[in-house]
Amino acid sequence: MKHALIVDDSQSWNNYHCQNLAQIYREEIEIDRAYTAREGYDWVYNYIDNPYDLIITDLSMENDFAPKFAGEWLVEQIKLLKQYYKTRIVIISGSMAIKQIAEDLGVDYIPKYVVASDISVYKNLNF
Repeated sequence: MKHALIVDDSQSWNNYHCQNLAQIYREEIEIDRAYTAREGYDWVYNYIDNPYDLIITDLSMENDFAPKFAGEWLVEQIKLLKQYYKTRIVIISGSMAIKQIAEDLGVDYIPKYVVASDISVYKNLNF
């Protein structure tokens, strides 16, 4: 069974990601959810011995990490954990900075307008 973490401060987007993953992967996936980068990091650390297969995070959440985006901070912290070396990390955000930040962090990204109009992108996550 695959294990995924969704990190998004918007309850509607968090639900949207969760529902689409659950619909596509059915009984083959267990999904945990967080609503802040700090909460997301707590989930990540709690599963350090059994790392997530997929982590989807928003960029813009709490402002505690300015000038960085909260999601940017979260990805940086995950990248420091060797146990998460094989984890697929995807930033899904409406931020105009998403492409550059994702490339700088070495992770994948999908603009929110894409997932809002085409849920098949969840099938192509290959995790």
